[in-house]
Amino acid sequence: MSRKVIAENRKAYHDYFILDKFETGIELKGTEVKSLRDGNLNLRSGYARAVEGEIWLYSVHIAQYKNSGYAEHEATRPRRLLLHKSEIRRIYGKQEERGLTLIPLSFYFNERGIVKVSLALARGKKSYDKREAIKRRMQLREIEERHKRRGI
Repeated sequence: MSRKVIAENRKAYHDYFILDKFETGIELKGTEVKSLRDGNLNLRSGYARAVEGEIWLYSVHIAQYKNSGYAEHEATRPRRLLLHKSEIRRIYGKQEERGLTLIPLSFYFNERGIVKVSLALARGKKSYDKREAIKRRMQLREIEERHKRRGI
């Protein structure tokens, strides 16, 4: 059994230069896990921050589980990410650099059914960087089309 992706932040690759990736666990409530199994997750505005020796995930929206009853969770509450101390120190040191941000790339269930977060250390792109990336993609697409027409 392989990992089952719950949600991906595809816009992150458009808006940021990805410098480093980390796999982390996440501390969740039961209704949050059930909601994730239904796929109710929005990562678009999410970010993480190192606070007092811990990494916290902010602005990730996990919708309330429809059958939760009285035990509902707050949809955008801060959630603690689970990492080894050495990883936290490494992230904390890199995060202190100017212009670097921690962003969630994806949420997924691993082979054992545990929710994991793929976290990235990233630097924001300027608008001209985005335009250059789009131009490069268009040029590669045109080259591939020419090769297909020629039969190469």
